[in-house]
Amino acid sequence: MAHYGVLFLDELPEFNRNCLEILRGPLEDGEITIGRATQVLTYPSKFMMVASMNPCPCGFYGTDKECKCSESAIKSYLGKISGPLLDRIDIQVEVSSVKYDSLNSEEKEESSVEIQKRVNKARKIQLKRYEGLGIYSNSELTPSLTQKFCKIDNSGKIILKRAFEKLGLSARAYERILKVARTIADLDESEKILDKHLLEAIQYRSLDKKYNYM
Repeated sequence: MAHYGVLFLDELPEFNRNCLEILRGPLEDGEITIGRATQVLTYPSKFMMVASMNPCPCGFYGTDKECKCSESAIKSYLGKISGPLLDRIDIQVEVSSVKYDSLNSEEKEESSVEIQKRVNKARKIQLKRYEGLGIYSNSELTPSLTQKFCKIDNSGKIILKRAFEKLGLSARAYERILKVARTIADLDESEKILDKHLLEAIQYRSLDKKYNYM
């Protein structure tokens, strides 16, 4: 039902682990196969998965507030999200608690309307780029198309190599980082993927290394 839409999973570790592991196939292949006694059916399932979770049962692990959870409780909670599933999540963002000074700040933030304009421009760029190829966004790039449309220079290759060595990233993460960097470049209205775009994309893959219980 989320085909070409958004699948939002709140409190991700509260879902049955077997259900979460089943998501690995659709996230990778863009389709889901359901087998019954008399027949097997395959449905298209290209969706954007958005999920949220706390860092521990009490919600304070890794923050400036005191965490009351035991080490085993934290490990059990975070361990519900497997490495292979996490590896298929392109962007991992830690949202810290909001400070009072931020709430009371008069600094003007970018509005939703302005953000929407940037996103719409990026979408138009991608639709034009992939016209006639049967895909509509960077997330749908195949390995060969990723190689064609997500080229990086020697400086970028060095950055990516260092990230792999430091973070222990998988081969799957390589293409996903390039796709995210391509999208960041599109939002920046840049034809080329620059070092800053690549560095930002890599940053979104490092959260699981902070919470090493995973």
